[in-house]
Amino acid sequence: MGHEPIRSLELRGITKRFPGILACDHIDLSVGEHSVRALVGENGAGKTTLMNILMGLYQPDEGRILINGRDVRFRSPNDAFDHGIGMVHQHFMLVQNMTVAENVALGMKSSHRSFRLDIAAVRKRILEVSERHELPVNPDALVWQLSVGEQQRVELVKTLCLGARFLILDEPTSALTPQETDELISLLQKMSSELSIVFISHKLHEVKALSDTVSILRRGKIVFEGRTENHSPADLAALMTGHEVELPRVDSGSAARGGAPGLLSIRELRVKGDRGNLALDGVSLEIAPGEIVGLAGVSGNGQRELAEALNGLRPVESGSIRLDGAELAGGSAGDVIREGMGYIPEDRNTEGIVPSFSVKENLVLKDIGGKEWSAGGFLRLGAIADNAKALRERFDIRCPSTDTAAGSLSGGNIQKVILARELARGPKALVAVYPTRGLDMGAEEFIHKQLLARRSEGVAILLISEELEEIMNLSDRIAVIYKGAILKVVPGKDATKRSLGLLMAGVADE
Repeated sequence: MGHEPIRSLELRGITKRFPGILACDHIDLSVGEHSVRALVGENGAGKTTLMNILMGLYQPDEGRILINGRDVRFRSPNDAFDHGIGMVHQHFMLVQNMTVAENVALGMKSSHRSFRLDIAAVRKRILEVSERHELPVNPDALVWQLSVGEQQRVELVKTLCLGARFLILDEPTSALTPQETDELISLLQKMSSELSIVFISHKLHEVKALSDTVSILRRGKIVFEGRTENHSPADLAALMTGHEVELPRVDSGSAARGGAPGLLSIRELRVKGDRGNLALDGVSLEIAPGEIVGLAGVSGNGQRELAEALNGLRPVESGSIRLDGAELAGGSAGDVIREGMGYIPEDRNTEGIVPSFSVKENLVLKDIGGKEWSAGGFLRLGAIADNAKALRERFDIRCPSTDTAAGSLSGGNIQKVILARELARGPKALVAVYPTRGLDMGAEEFIHKQLLARRSEGVAILLISEELEEIMNLSDRIAVIYKGAILKVVPGKDATKRSLGLLMAGVADE
């Protein structure tokens, strides 16, 4: 802990190889005091690997790390913490069934190497840090009961409690609402007067808002470095992907009419949350064939409970869910799958895939007992491999091979595995929850095109997202959820960020 402040941090010639992949290829990067450096690149470009090396989670195959001009070697994250370097990971490193204070205490215990655990002192420290940096967190809340946005704040507070002076943020806004994102950006701007920040992001308008300089990684190499203010988001996107990126929009002229008979029909749905409260209180929504209905709302207003209830993962207290005439309320997840529901879940790593299973196994998970993939109790390995080969090509899944464990892929490629599986099954309806969270613009463009293609084939799609631009670009109609009820449904073409923002805050009429 007692190390000198970091005035400069340099990576020189950092190289890291994994089987079948060169993740980092002789990377040079230097960050000065009180500066904000953005690190951008497509999924799988090597950004997270590079930062994991800086945090001592991985050892480089070649290259050096220098702090204030002196060589350092981090054998573990504790070594990095001791030098004042902290990282907030894209997939949070929190123990779900412990409180916020207990999670912070765990980090402090491992980094301070003491055996006494004084929860009262830790609580006090959390409240000091959260007040100083305007990061409201409740030290006594259980982590699993917090929204993703709240867990993000806990990660930040935890890292600051450990005394970080150099902060690495891996996709810090990928799970946040637009309002939370704006708050975080202004918070980080203030913090940059005390800290140096490396900011990994795909959201180029945020890169513009926050960073002084930007480095762009493509396939393990730095292809560009420069001052952020000299480049537009479109320039950066083209440098990142190697081509111009244009996100598609829904053609509202061809939309199914709202109010047409619902292929997916939700009536007066009441569902309890994890704390026994009523998380959904009388939700009704009709989604016609070939219609995308966007569900906008601040995280924690019932979106997760709705998605889980629709997919048979959460019991329904009362009300009805009908898909093409079949009643799903009270049915199991298996019943819902058999009736033709597709699901892209919120948490791709724990709900979307089995991380230790191979890519090809994950691509047939939902139908493994069907005659297409198994016969007489034995898996049809040839058919499973052929299916994976075809889907890998069609969905541009980048992996060393389809035998690779799915959990080792980058976030964007895991999302493509889930998308490939769900769409290849030919669903009647699809519930897509934050389908592009944490993805680069190239992957986002691809996924948006896939959703619009399914819409034109007559699939009824419920798109749950906190990215207002995504919802406005893709939705025929937009429903705003607030405290477990649908506040208002508006035609997509009439929605503005301002009007949706007000509705999301519970203001029904201006």
